[in-house]
Amino acid sequence: MLKQRVITAVALLAILLGTLLAPSLWPLVVLLTVTAGCALWEWLRLTWPEPDTRWPAGLAVASAVVLFCIAYFWLEADPAGWAFALQAGINRWLLPAVVGIWVFGATALVMQGQSSKRSGGLALSLFAFAAMVAVWAALVQIFIARGAWYLVSLMALIWFADIAAYFTGKAFGRHKLAPRVSPGKTWEGAVGGVAAATLWIWISSFWAGSFGAELYQKWPWWGVVLVSVFLAALSIVGDLFESLLKRRAGVKDSSQLLPGHGGAYDRIDALLPVAPLAMLMTGI
Repeated sequence: MLKQRVITAVALLAILLGTLLAPSLWPLVVLLTVTAGCALWEWLRLTWPEPDTRWPAGLAVASAVVLFCIAYFWLEADPAGWAFALQAGINRWLLPAVVGIWVFGATALVMQGQSSKRSGGLALSLFAFAAMVAVWAALVQIFIARGAWYLVSLMALIWFADIAAYFTGKAFGRHKLAPRVSPGKTWEGAVGGVAAATLWIWISSFWAGSFGAELYQKWPWWGVVLVSVFLAALSIVGDLFESLLKRRAGVKDSSQLLPGHGGAYDRIDALLPVAPLAMLMTGI
């Protein structure tokens, strides 16, 4: 199992690195679009009101096609006026609304911890579309406007938070964070993850063009600390929220698309609430 997990991780990193270093923007945009489509399919499988139907797959494919078409017009040398209007609408209305739902709605559900039954499927399925479009739009726009290093430095915030939370929780974890949702997570691990993410933002700020450097240009040092803590905490909410959906659906992984790692949603759950808020915090 460990060998399979390592092989998959190396393959995923190689694909990500290859798309980031490609001379064209398209490889990463296509990767983000395919990932969003797969994650949407997995989320809908967990929340769709009628289990065992073909609707999740069909809607995920259709959504990915729409996102691909939007990206095509965004990447044109002279984008059409409606493409600019759509982009402005997403940034002005969709991203703040989705962030608000993550901060208040998803956090409330996680704290409530009602994982014994599959309920609220329609609302959670509708939120799936909004959340996937928001994270896709944020990541694509960040990459187009800021480049690969900026995007990687933002994603690294989540990686460091996740790794530090795991090892800190293993070493010092005593108090359960959300026992009805994810029994393995502890408050001590969460604090370790938040501290590591905050430290990464500070360290990366010394490299020009990073997310951390941009934060320090726009916020005072104490504001950067608050933003870092909030983003790291929100990444934990994203992780716990998916755990809640999986417990309600009675499954361990969102799918088996990635051997040893579950599904695409399992890989980006923490990124879903973080990327839209990070874009709102720094702009493009």
